[in-house]
Order: sequence, then C-alpha cells, then structure tokens
Amino acid sequence: MKATTTELNASHVAMLSQPKAVARGHHGRRRRRPSDESHSSCPSAEPISSSSEREIPEPGPGQVRIRVLACGVCHSDVVTKDGLLPGIAYPRVPGHEVAGVIDDVGAAVSEWKRGDRVGVGWHGGHDGTCLACRQGDFVNCARVKVCGIHYDGGYQELMVAPVEALVRIPESLDAAEAAPLMCAGNTTFSALRYSGARPTELVAVRGSAVSATLGVQFAKKLGFRVAAIGRGPQNSAPLRSGSEPTSMSTASRPTPHASMQSTWWSARDSVHRAQRRRRCPRSWADSGANGALVVVGASAEAIEVPPNALIFGRKRILGWLAGPPTDTEETLRFAEMTGVRPMIEKYPLARAAEAYARMLSGKAEFRAVLAM
Repeated sequence: MKATTTELNASHVAMLSQPKAVARGHHGRRRRRPSDESHSSCPSAEPISSSSEREIPEPGPGQVRIRVLACGVCHSDVVTKDGLLPGIAYPRVPGHEVAGVIDDVGAAVSEWKRGDRVGVGWHGGHDGTCLACRQGDFVNCARVKVCGIHYDGGYQELMVAPVEALVRIPESLDAAEAAPLMCAGNTTFSALRYSGARPTELVAVRGSAVSATLGVQFAKKLGFRVAAIGRGPQNSAPLRSGSEPTSMSTASRPTPHASMQSTWWSARDSVHRAQRRRRCPRSWADSGANGALVVVGASAEAIEVPPNALIFGRKRILGWLAGPPTDTEETLRFAEMTGVRPMIEKYPLARAAEAYARMLSGKAEFRAVLAM
C-alpha cells in the first residue's frame, strides 16, 4: 500500500508550499507529508512542493508505528529545513513534538501495544552501549538520534520510532496540548528543576514563545516566585499571568526596583528562552548570589560575560536540552496534576505550510500545532 507524501529533498530547500491532496486507502492507511522547505537562506529559492507516493513503513525490530494525532511546530524544525546538522538524509519529514497512538509494533517489542497513547520528543533514541548511556546520560549518547532529523518525524499521519524514544501520555491529556510538552515542556520543566533554585525564590523567565509561557506556569506550580519578561508589550501580557507584579516588557526601561526582579540576573535563577544579544545587561550586578542563567533557546550568537560578573557572587551560566523520555513523562504527569497547559493554535495537516510560516514569524499565540 502506498501513500502520497510531500517532503524535504536535499535539492529543494526553498519556500514551504501547500501539500497536494492526500490519497487515502483502506483503514486510513494512506498518509500525506507536507514539505518543510521554508525560510530558505538562498534568496533565489522558489516555492516548491515535492510530492511522491511511498509504501507505508513497517516497524522493524524494536520499533513501533505511530498514528500521529498532533505535532507541534517547533522552531528547531529549521534544523531539518536548513540542513543545520551534518548528515541529514533527504527527503526527510520534520517534527519532534509528536503525540499519537501506536498503530503497529515490530518484533521484540513487548512493553508497548497497539492503542497505547505515546509521544516522541527531541530525544529520538540512543544506542544504550556508549559510555554516556552506560552512565545513564542518554541525552549525551555518542550516537543519539533526533526525531525529524535522523528519521522521519511527525509532520505526517503515520511514522515509525524506536521504543527507547517513546513517551507514555496520560489518558486525561489532549493530544494537541500534550504535543508541545514533548520538547518545550520537557525543556523548561527540567531546566527549572535542575537550576538549583529553591521554592519561594525568585525566578525570572524571559521570552515570548511557548517555552516562556510554560516556564512561567511550571515555575509557579513548583513554588517559585516568578518575574516574566516579554519582548514587547504584545508578548508581555500572556507572560504576566501568575508572575510577579513587577513583570515588564523589555521594550520598557526598568526602574531600579523593576530591574531587581525582571532582568536576567536580578533573580536567584533566570530561565532564558533565546539569546539574541551579545552582551549581558547592566543589571547583571543586581542578581542574587549563586544565581544562574539557564539558556534553553538555541542560537549561534555569543553570550559575552565579564569574568568578574561570574566570580563575585559565584554565578553561573548553563545550557539545558530536552531530556530523555523519562523526563518527558515526569513533565506530563506534573502538567496533568497541576493543570499546566501550553497556549496553542491548531492547524490541519493540509495547512502545515501556514503553521510553519506563522511559527517563523513569531506571531503564533503561541505554539502552532498540526492536529490530524
């Protein structure tokens, strides 16, 4: 049985185009895969749509096939579109915030069965044999896999994933709301837990994307005092929900009191979504002793820090990457228990191009989610 697909080709990294009509077979087995070929670095790129028919993949040993119910459109999908990591084999389907149900299981799979609600996040698998894996540090596996980069991701109706990448989704969580928790939720929840901050201490959350809004919610539920910082007044209002009264837009010049609570280093710890400035602000000196800047947004820009700002007060900077499935399952259970939910915009799979473009524009309120 074959399916019409629209995918990324190595020779076609151009504008994301609307996928062609899907051809469905019996039992909904036929699928479509919209192309993720947007935001090209080539100024001469033209809008394209690469469609083809493929056999529905059969799960191999240690794999399952997932019927995708929802997939978040994360900015890191640009990695696949732009080929930012070496060795990406095209055509490739992006998407690493997957929520769905198991459609079929391969050989040697005993702990999962058809109908199980599962997800797949950024961490798409590990070898289990390298030194990092033997030490339980699966994120730093020497041969780590990323869903949507090393194998086809969730911008489609059916996908295959290794069992070590699977996340069990609680029955009470809606698939479209669970999907962003696979990456954005996992990252912010774990970054807060491992930041070193203690309950009742002040945590500053900077940014306007879903990670920042989830960061505010998680921080409050974990017992922190929260100061939210948005880029511009249009993004500050959603972040302010549940945060300190001193929360402010970064477009405003902070008063001394506001800078004590609303800038990177004014708090015991700061979770920073995306670094776009080369120099840290003057308020660095106002941060608490033993404070930390936790960077969870990837960027090629440098962070310039005077050594004295680190030494005096024993401050630190650390990066945090989405953790393994066990971390994601803890994130989902915590969200289920406390009512933490992402702010989402739903798009049908046929409008994947529009959802991707809106994500790139920064105008999505807040996570664009493909709902099947």
